[in-house]
Amino acid sequence: MEKQDLYATDPATLPWQKSSLTANSGECFELAPLPGGGVAVRDSKNPDRPHLCFTAAEWAAFKGGIALGDFDHL
Repeated sequence: MEKQDLYATDPATLPWQKSSLTANSGECFELAPLPGGGVAVRDSKNPDRPHLCFTAAEWAAFKGGIALGDFDHL
């Protein structure tokens, strides 16, 4: 799926989900699955602001980096 196609889905129709670890803190972001395996990300405090979309391959690389500790220094 092309990157620009990820933004074709109306974000109001996506099933947004917060992490169970941050859902009650008010300091969190939300994720939603996209057609073709991509993932959308938005700030839960500002859901009407622009969101980011990632292809399935981009999201897999990000999750793999987290699992390997690539971002632990941030």
